[in-house]
Amino acid sequence: MAHPKEVRFGISTAPQQVTYPEILRVWREADAIPQLEHAWLFDHLFPIGGDPGGPIFEGWTLLSALAAQTERLRLGILVTSNRFRPPAMLAKIAATVDIVSGGRLDFGIGAGSRPSIPWARREYDAHGLPYHDADHAVASLAEACTVIRRLWTEPQPFDFDGTYLHLKGAFCNPKPVQQPHPPIMIGGRSTATLRVVAEHADLWNTPGGGHDDSTLDPIRRSAVLDRLCAEIGRDSASITRSIALHVSYEHPDETRQAIAKAIDGGFRHLVLGLSAPFPERVATWVANELLEKSA
Repeated sequence: MAHPKEVRFGISTAPQQVTYPEILRVWREADAIPQLEHAWLFDHLFPIGGDPGGPIFEGWTLLSALAAQTERLRLGILVTSNRFRPPAMLAKIAATVDIVSGGRLDFGIGAGSRPSIPWARREYDAHGLPYHDADHAVASLAEACTVIRRLWTEPQPFDFDGTYLHLKGAFCNPKPVQQPHPPIMIGGRSTATLRVVAEHADLWNTPGGGHDDSTLDPIRRSAVLDRLCAEIGRDSASITRSIALHVSYEHPDETRQAIAKAIDGGFRHLVLGLSAPFPERVATWVANELLEKSA
């Protein structure tokens, strides 16, 4: 049985413990494989796996470089931490990447890693970033989405006086290539974040895989999103369900089973996470061993 036509597959390459040529090799290969429609980086400032002092690239800078080196793939950050950059600055960065890519950006954003996680706190302390709690992070995410969309679409400067953001004469020129703006993907699974998804997102991404807490199961979280959309009168079908799945090179059948389960659960945007070191011709292997054999 073939995959439903509307299912879109992509890859993610964590920009840690690798070199730029290694990531570029994978993205260029994927760019030539029609079954792979999108590619992603993540947004961390220190490694979250392997050597804690190992190399890691800043996500948006690397994304712009990869945008210039590819032609077809849609691309993005899965997902940008709203804690790391002022939203108005982020809107300008993202507009630049959309232009460099010729209109291929999917704009991923989230509240950011919980500061209670030890490796996450290290990122804040080392870079002089404010250390807000989760409630602050989620509430400010909603304001950020409002401001970013306005910067991408409004033809004149504007002021914004919110609870968390205060802007005077905010303006973005040039605008992104995509009209009215690049698709907005919000990542996260807490109910508070899903409320922001219901109000602002074109796509919603959640981690796949096993969860000790059954309430975090992606299919259950998707049902919560349906309910929250109904509460505000939005058609939940207008939000594409996206899921991030880890790829096992040693046990591809496990990955194929995870793909089938996600599709059966209504997810139509699948991000297959590749761990470093990346095998030679790994993107071709994904297409042949995971996508073709799971169809």
